[in-house]
Amino acid sequence: MGIRFPRPSVTLGVVTVIVAATAAVVVTGAGAASAASVTFTPVADTYVQSDTATTNYGTSTQVVVDNSPVRRSFLRFTVSGVSGTVTGAKLRLRTISGNSGSDAGGTFRRMSNTTWSETGTTWNNQPTIDGATLGTVGAVSGNSWYEVDVTAAVTGNGTYSFGATSTSGDGAYYDTRESGADAPQLVVTGSTTPPPSGDPVFVGAGDIADSGSGDSATATLLDSIPGTVFTTGDNVYDSGTASQFNSYYEPTWGRHKSRTRPSPGNHDYNTSGATGYYNYFGTSAGPSGRGYYSFDLGNWHIVSLNSNISMSAGSTQEKWLRADLAASSRPCTLAYWHHPLFTSSSNHAPSTSTRPLYQALYDYNADVVVWGHNHVYERFAPMNPAGGADSSRGLRSFVAGMGGAGHYGFGTIQPNSEARNSSAWGLLKFTLHSNSYDWQFVPVAGQTYTDTGTTTCH
Repeated sequence: MGIRFPRPSVTLGVVTVIVAATAAVVVTGAGAASAASVTFTPVADTYVQSDTATTNYGTSTQVVVDNSPVRRSFLRFTVSGVSGTVTGAKLRLRTISGNSGSDAGGTFRRMSNTTWSETGTTWNNQPTIDGATLGTVGAVSGNSWYEVDVTAAVTGNGTYSFGATSTSGDGAYYDTRESGADAPQLVVTGSTTPPPSGDPVFVGAGDIADSGSGDSATATLLDSIPGTVFTTGDNVYDSGTASQFNSYYEPTWGRHKSRTRPSPGNHDYNTSGATGYYNYFGTSAGPSGRGYYSFDLGNWHIVSLNSNISMSAGSTQEKWLRADLAASSRPCTLAYWHHPLFTSSSNHAPSTSTRPLYQALYDYNADVVVWGHNHVYERFAPMNPAGGADSSRGLRSFVAGMGGAGHYGFGTIQPNSEARNSSAWGLLKFTLHSNSYDWQFVPVAGQTYTDTGTTTCH
């Protein structure tokens, strides 16, 4: 995001008429502490209408508050990356250009329901607008910005829903997230401490989001851990549909999507072509439909691979991997994908079809590989592609399938397995130094298991 400064605004009672939309980030001050404002656009918005009780308006370019017919609007935002104390939060909306205005812009309240469906909500199944009143907008004109102070509702990182109603029969019409630059905004201001300079953090897990509580707990962990987030596949259950991404992943790990570099799992491919996965993550998942890509973090080269397509020696993916590794100038390398070559879990056997990828990494002196698929945590000593201990050139491997889905168990413990847990959800956190790395299993609240260590690069 660029750093810009806000344009002037004119305060009118409890509502502010915005002269022009403010930019994405505002930072003032310097030194140990500063004030920063971050602007978020909705992850969902829609309205319902009393005389079209079964109609969904989730893809509409407007949300409406009215009393004849009764129309109620709903907006949901995901706040992430905000540190320090929240000192202010403003909900900003722009009236559409094609409407002459209204004598009442609506009453806005916080809602406890943060999982309603943008594309499924109708008058008949609408969520309850049950929170305290946050602000009321008076008369509005067309093509103008209006602002409501929602500081009482927004306390930090998390997902927030707002509902709007009106007692006037003259409706007010606002642009939605489908309107691009005119989309609603939630501007959160906090007293922040600049992040410490240091080595990159790479943190994540796989087998994440379903209708349970584990994904919420691991997402809460992410709220307090900076860095780049990875996923080792099966991002959402059961079938990787767009609806499941919106209902399960978006309210939890979705608030960290902007810093997430995912990999796909077999459940993501339960939707043909994993279109739910690729559409949800967009360019963050690499070239559309391919599922493998690479990037650099500090002194490290990071490779995300796709174990749901061909991985055989000479396949397109395997040849790409070898060329990518040959072109890298970084001294340390970490790779991750879904299906594990080595695992002691009793649920899914080792996926030997992944061995050519491991072989390529070994041939180019890579250091770490991370998998998911089995819903456990397991760490192996450095090994060669055949599974033999190799302290000089072997890759240290991790199974990190503890992102939130139900736990699996262990069967026969495989050679060189050094640490295991099948009861704690958590995250695998790497701190990537210039020629070494630290790893740490970070458990969710209420769990005590941990595993830590340090290793130099090859």
